[in-house]
Amino acid sequence: MLLPGTPAAALDEQMRELEELSLTAGAEVVASEVQRRDEVEPALFVGKGKVEEIRDRREELRYDLIVCNEDLSPRQQRNLERELKIKVVDRTELILDIFAQHARTREGRLQVESAQLHHLLPRLIGAYDYHRQGGGIGTRGGPGEQQIEVERRRIRKRLKDLERELEDVRRQRQQQRAARRGSELVTVAIVGYTNAGKSTLLNTLTRAGVRAENKLFATLDPTTRRLRLESGRELLLTDTVGFIQKLPTDLVASFRATLEEVTHADIVLHVLDASAPAAVEHAATVDEVLGELGAADKPRVVAVNKVDLLGPAGRRRILGEIGSRYERAVAISALNGTGLDELLGALETVAEQDMVRLKMLVPYGREQVLYELRQLGGLEGSEFTERGTVAWGRAPRASLHRFQPFLLEPA
Repeated sequence: MLLPGTPAAALDEQMRELEELSLTAGAEVVASEVQRRDEVEPALFVGKGKVEEIRDRREELRYDLIVCNEDLSPRQQRNLERELKIKVVDRTELILDIFAQHARTREGRLQVESAQLHHLLPRLIGAYDYHRQGGGIGTRGGPGEQQIEVERRRIRKRLKDLERELEDVRRQRQQQRAARRGSELVTVAIVGYTNAGKSTLLNTLTRAGVRAENKLFATLDPTTRRLRLESGRELLLTDTVGFIQKLPTDLVASFRATLEEVTHADIVLHVLDASAPAAVEHAATVDEVLGELGAADKPRVVAVNKVDLLGPAGRRRILGEIGSRYERAVAISALNGTGLDELLGALETVAEQDMVRLKMLVPYGREQVLYELRQLGGLEGSEFTERGTVAWGRAPRASLHRFQPFLLEPA
């Protein structure tokens, strides 16, 4: 729907994205409709005339599903289904269906089911069950397999059980993060719009073997791998779930444990698909979600990905736009490796901002200390003396306690 104040180009991009989401969910798109209105119709979302127009085209188009680009109220969804005699889903339900298809781990399935149930609960009263038979979008996993008229108390009980299980997941994630913090390696969260190439980049940098597909939301479960830089220093990289415009609130709440990987990271590696027609809008969406997560001010490196799909003029244009928006933007191709050395250099530069220089005397037999210095920061040089190895280099300020007994000249 095109409301006053909404740019037509923005709506065109949303409709293109809605089509891509529908295809990812397994639907075949036969037509799209846009209505200009001064305000949303409270009962039907669109006007009565538009509903009649859509209904009249059913024999011609032979469609069996309506997908709305906006979130529908339970009343609007029921009324549309009553008028059209067909299943109607909104944007949130469509995204939840895709997540249900892609959830591979127990954690992912719990998170998706919780989001689905929260979305379903207010839609139970007065709903029909004829449109839920036979599977398809909106019926996968979790609540989709239950009858529409299931009693609300049964869903509420299941939600309480899910909340307890998800709290256990959150505690496990906290323990994993604490263990990683114990290693005192700098942590990097890979974020970006869905299908920007985050998993491909992680695979290329670390040989992680993460599932990488040309699909929206191919990755739901975060994966953490070590990355060794040329200096010998190591970073911890974590792939995260992709962002999207109008990311469903229920989904954000259910994936809280996963999204906390971003809020606890030292550095954000923002992967941007340079070939996307709406690349700048995608970048703005990522900025918005990072702001909601409280991570907008974290040090950031932007990997302007898929530049191999652009010509010289297109590359100059996108790099100019993104370069004016962010301090550190590097053109790369995660698929063929272009620009990765420069990207790693940018990550190392950011990681060094909290580094201090030090000089140590390490007794013979304690060479593990030199390995830790090389891993955490950088071993720049060493010489052997009668008393032990004199070494100098850099280390994160938070790691100085490890080297305190051996320090000669802390910076």
